[in-house]
Amino acid sequence: MKRGIRITKVRLDNDTVELRISVSGGESLFSNRVYVGYSQLADIVAQLDVFKDHIYGGLLDIQFGEFGPEYAMGAFHARFHFAKPGELYISCKQQSEFKDFSVTKVASEAKFYLKTEPALLDNFLNDLKSLYEKRSEEAYLETI
Repeated sequence: MKRGIRITKVRLDNDTVELRISVSGGESLFSNRVYVGYSQLADIVAQLDVFKDHIYGGLLDIQFGEFGPEYAMGAFHARFHFAKPGELYISCKQQSEFKDFSVTKVASEAKFYLKTEPALLDNFLNDLKSLYEKRSEEAYLETI
């Protein structure tokens, strides 16, 4: 997989969508699944639409799913930060679904640190809008 964040629709019902989120830093790849309500997906699209214009120090946290063994599926958190105009830094944390392991429950986790640029964020936002509107099955944020 190329460097970046790929969000793919796996399954949907009337209220929620199951997404597979794959993040690659070039050398490694982590993929997990999360449940997201359509209203939350709409909120994230709206937040990114506002954030994309905050190129002078903007900061935005987004999250799909919830972290911890109490919740179904996995979780994804990303912090978007325009540290310098034209340079968008993204730190991601992912957690898989918890599974039985010996006498406890465990989940795999990964952290990635990525960099992209405003034009690529615009492309991702368009993809994410299409995914939300059920016109597409995937959104991809290319990183450099």
